[in-house]
Amino acid sequence: MLSKEKLEANAETQAHRENVRRYLRIIAVELLKRGEVHDDSKMQEDEIEYFAKYTPRLKGITYNSPEYKKCLEEIKPALDHHYAKNRHHPEHFVNGIKGMTLIDLVEMFTDWFASSQRHSDGNILKSIAHNKERFSMSDDLVAILENTANDIDLENASRK
Repeated sequence: MLSKEKLEANAETQAHRENVRRYLRIIAVELLKRGEVHDDSKMQEDEIEYFAKYTPRLKGITYNSPEYKKCLEEIKPALDHHYAKNRHHPEHFVNGIKGMTLIDLVEMFTDWFASSQRHSDGNILKSIAHNKERFSMSDDLVAILENTANDIDLENASRK
């Protein structure tokens, strides 16, 4: 028979486990909602013409190359609108990546991963390395993103 102390500790542990489950469900539901509306603004008038024209061109261009940067300049009006409407981009926030939530970061990471697959020479680890400087990401955040990329086999999961 369990002592009163062990029963009380067990009840506390069970309550804690249930709270963790509840919070994980809340986060999971929010991520699922984000997935349903991800990049919806690209289907709106302010962006659709630009992305219809430039998405095929960007596909064959190396990320962050001079040609890539030239394309981005040409679609700047659409990008400005896109960043204003989509909080998974650091450009959405006045203070950049420091204004983001964990949910924003997860969506950003998955967006970067999916975007890297659009390019014939795309690589999520190279994207993270480039964006470290671009967005002034800390070494800790970079390590977390790299660990995630290495730990989760998203590339093969996306093909199932």
